[in-house]
Amino acid sequence: MQWLPISQQRYRLAEGPFWDAREQTLYWADIVGRLACRLGPDGYRQWQLAEPVSAFIPCLRGDALVTLASGVYRLDPNAADAAPALERFCVADATPGNRANEARCDGQGRLWLGTMQNNIAGDGGDLPITRRSGGLFRVDPDGSVTQLLSDLGIVNTLLWNEAGDRLICGDTLDETLYIHRIDDDGQLIGRDTWAGPHPRGVPDGSAMDVEGCVWNARWGGHCLLRFAPDGCLDRIVELPVSHPTSCVFGGPNLTHLYVTSARSDEASTELDGAVLVADVGIAGTPCTGFAG
Repeated sequence: MQWLPISQQRYRLAEGPFWDAREQTLYWADIVGRLACRLGPDGYRQWQLAEPVSAFIPCLRGDALVTLASGVYRLDPNAADAAPALERFCVADATPGNRANEARCDGQGRLWLGTMQNNIAGDGGDLPITRRSGGLFRVDPDGSVTQLLSDLGIVNTLLWNEAGDRLICGDTLDETLYIHRIDDDGQLIGRDTWAGPHPRGVPDGSAMDVEGCVWNARWGGHCLLRFAPDGCLDRIVELPVSHPTSCVFGGPNLTHLYVTSARSDEASTELDGAVLVADVGIAGTPCTGFAG
């Protein structure tokens, strides 16, 4: 596989990639840089926000959601202002000192948002994580919020099986991806280990392909791990970045895999902080935007 950066720009902590198939447009965030970013046929745009942002997801009504520590907000991507006015949509996690992290929409267009203790200082430096105060929340199109899990460390990876009755959700502090059953009322039942610790880094964000396999970015591992539907390791995909953070399938046939990455003090390569892309020869499952 030939991994290439989509541009010369490098980000401090690129995360949360989303592919809009209708517009052939990639959305992502730079958490530490406080940027919401978009690249499509009309070129590249970024919006400077006032606090760390973990995801940038288009909505059915034409605007987009951004997930911040102080809440989930609506952003108008058609506005000319590079520092946009935001409309607060809801507050999912009101725990003091927490921030948003992983965010994805399920097949029904509901936002699932994982939170964690804030680990980013005002100057963008690292803060120690001293408690498991994160949670998993579901935000419905009407803005109502349901808490599904609590006492989590760092929520990373939110993926659903084709039937929509199983959730794969990771906790980076545990170095583990878990699988939950989704009850008819939307609550999560049980938690089993789906893929445990591996020497090649710790689990960050993931994407699923049409074979039901999960491509998991490995923070500190210079790679993606592709897991079979039963959680067994299928292959290791080497990357030219030390700290990949997440990935998403895109392109006209959904065979291009976009990988976000971070610039970390722990290791450095020329491409650290880049958004990478390669044709992996396997189609992925499409992203679903927010239904509200």
